[in-house]
Amino acid sequence: MYLVRLINRTKQYSFRRKMSMDIWSLIIQIVVAAIVLAPVLWIVGKLFVGKNKAKFTDALWIGVLGVVIGAVVGWLLPGWLGLLGGLIMIVVWLLLIKHFFDCGWLKAIVIAIVAWIIYFIISLIISVILVLIGLSALPSVW
Repeated sequence: MYLVRLINRTKQYSFRRKMSMDIWSLIIQIVVAAIVLAPVLWIVGKLFVGKNKAKFTDALWIGVLGVVIGAVVGWLLPGWLGLLGGLIMIVVWLLLIKHFFDCGWLKAIVIAIVAWIIYFIISLIISVILVLIGLSALPSVW
């Protein structure tokens, strides 16, 4: 009986610990989205749809909502269903860009691709710098 209680407590502690680590990862990704992704989306959006349609606050909403919705979809569709989740998230990101930047599908796709390339390069550079000073890389890159 004691062993069963011990196992149950260990499972509960493990679940709470994993959940808190996931929350910290989400918070880090939201901060990175706000600091790195939003300016990239804003600049790329301004290039393709103009400064009247691409507002910084809209780019911020796209980044934060994309990260949060991505976390929920990833949590709901674990394992092999993650492939489906990835496809869903591509559509969600395109819908967010299309909605907030008030553009068509083609411009949303171009903005997403260009922003992703620039974001990936910036995140890679930041991760290399973090690793060189002894910290861990950004979770969104690896």
